[in-house]
Amino acid sequence: MSTIKPENFEVEAPESLIENFASVLRGIGEDPSREGLSKTPERAAKAMKFLTQGYEQDAEAILQSAMFREDYSEMVLVKDIELYSLCEHHILPFFGKAHVAYIPNGYIVGLSKIPRVIDVFARRLQVQERLTDQILHCIQDTLNPLGVAIVIEARHMCMMMRGVQKQNSITTTSAFTGEFQRVETRNEFLNLIGSKLI
Repeated sequence: MSTIKPENFEVEAPESLIENFASVLRGIGEDPSREGLSKTPERAAKAMKFLTQGYEQDAEAILQSAMFREDYSEMVLVKDIELYSLCEHHILPFFGKAHVAYIPNGYIVGLSKIPRVIDVFARRLQVQERLTDQILHCIQDTLNPLGVAIVIEARHMCMMMRGVQKQNSITTTSAFTGEFQRVETRNEFLNLIGSKLI
């Protein structure tokens, strides 16, 4: 598994994937050889590889690369982290924001690593519930903090463009470990993610 930064991810699409996209175009009644579509199978294949690059990355290694001993033992919160993923049921996007907090237990982590961990798991075929748990357990298992909290709010194109076609619906998932299972600590976290301090 790689710890390569997403912006440096080199996209190479296998010929089999390119041909599969050409087959999809033919399947919906299009001609993949016409001018506007002649390069679409290759572009779509490269886009799919980019959007699922999380399969080739190691979230724990990303956290381990920037762990520092520190006595700080109060809540560390990174909120409003943009995320983009693909629903595994329809391969349509869902997108929104994540709020992640942890209470250190001897170690802190470089702040940019938390969004990177989110990207690793988001850049896979996903359901929001599993995505929430994977991020939570990666941070808990790697840093061994006193607790981790995560809330994800997302809009799902599979609900907006097809099916029930509800454009204003937002799905919220949450998960908590350790100290965040205490009502007081959890409420502090929820109040902070709802506040505008800057």
